[in-house]
Amino acid sequence: MGLPDSAVRESRERVRTAIRNAGFAFPVDRITVNLAPADIRKEGASFDLPIALGILAATGAVKNGAIGPFAVVGELALDGQIQPVRGTLAVGLACRRHGIGSLVVPVANAVEARAVDGLQVLAARTLADAVGLLNGDRVPATVPLAPPVERAMIDDLDLADLRGQAHAKRALEIAAAGAHNLLLVGPPGGGKTMLARRLAAILPPLSSDEVLEVSAIWSVAGLLPRHGGLMTRRPCRAPHHTISVSGLIGGGSPPHPGEVTFAHLGVLFLDELPEFQQHVLESLRQPLEDGRVTIARASGVGDFPARFQLVAAANPCRRGCPSLERCLCTPAERHRYLGRISRPLLDRIDLHVELPALGPVDLERGGSGDSTAVVRARVAQARERQRERFRASETRVNASMTLRQFRRHCAPPPEAERLLAAAMSRLGLSARGHDRVLKVALTIADLAGSDAIEPAHCAEAIQYRGLDRAWRA
Repeated sequence: MGLPDSAVRESRERVRTAIRNAGFAFPVDRITVNLAPADIRKEGASFDLPIALGILAATGAVKNGAIGPFAVVGELALDGQIQPVRGTLAVGLACRRHGIGSLVVPVANAVEARAVDGLQVLAARTLADAVGLLNGDRVPATVPLAPPVERAMIDDLDLADLRGQAHAKRALEIAAAGAHNLLLVGPPGGGKTMLARRLAAILPPLSSDEVLEVSAIWSVAGLLPRHGGLMTRRPCRAPHHTISVSGLIGGGSPPHPGEVTFAHLGVLFLDELPEFQQHVLESLRQPLEDGRVTIARASGVGDFPARFQLVAAANPCRRGCPSLERCLCTPAERHRYLGRISRPLLDRIDLHVELPALGPVDLERGGSGDSTAVVRARVAQARERQRERFRASETRVNASMTLRQFRRHCAPPPEAERLLAAAMSRLGLSARGHDRVLKVALTIADLAGSDAIEPAHCAEAIQYRGLDRAWRA
């Protein structure tokens, strides 16, 4: 009892058969298993091993006090083998928070659990092995080391392969340096998708704490690349434009995370942005502003992290014409198409980049510009300046500055203030847009190695707000 789902209710058969096949006697008395707290729904088969060990402890097969306070997680097969489960890393982190020093896990989840510092991980292959571990009669199973991390897939996405579009490459570098949101608008074949897919390649690697944070989310969802492997690369999610609000933000009963949570500390790429349903796009406002998603349902409230970097791409018109000179759409049709992106959502996107159509000369030249490795090094230097700037707080990048930090670090000189005042009048910038321009200007200053915002940095940041003018028109 205790709100079990169907998988938990079926554990009575798995546990009974596994105990008998492991060579233990199953009690003939009535057995009541209370899954506390009773008001939280229990899901999955990870309760099998704890229930079995609880029954064996009641019958005297498991002796108390052999290894001290411990936690147990694992699914049982009918023959007594222990199967891997989801969320082992999250359980290990919870053990560390609550002062539980030992965790019994399936062998396939041992490498994943050992990523938690200060936790004794006991790996067991069978139910009999788990009983022996708790009684002190057996040693934990030997677990192979995790395979080395493969970076070839990301390193193959080189910025130098992209032809032309130097302005867009510069915007991509700025977006990566400050974790700013980016919108690419241009005709089909202009390189929007190629640029977006190369953003993850120029981002700095995850820190050790970020690896655990991202891996815990993917472990609970069962999306880790392999049992025992951690998310050492920043996630990059690209949902289709037919996705629902529940798929993008999260939902269900009980609440489950969506794509914005799976993209936490990574990239969320929305291709063909105007093709997404209007209410789906508007649901992005809260996570873009707060970095978290709160989902309230009758069965409970779910609060999930969603500190992602949004990269979106859109055609300038519904037909996807190659250029304005050969566009079959009227200005009103083009305005109506891009008008599907509301002003409040557009206000939360820091960089608006318009890509021109590539000409024959650009195609003949082939790839040009700096390689991904060179750009990644510049981005890493800018991120290091930001870490030093915010070393006394939890903020790590310019895009996540608090209001007090913004007032302290984003004070523009008088000439830059005049540029911003003119931009607010001509472009119709809101107060949020004004602040985001200054945050981008500070990132440009970090890339240039400057300690303060200069008028040139502010002027370049204003250039990336072109869609504000189009929206106002």
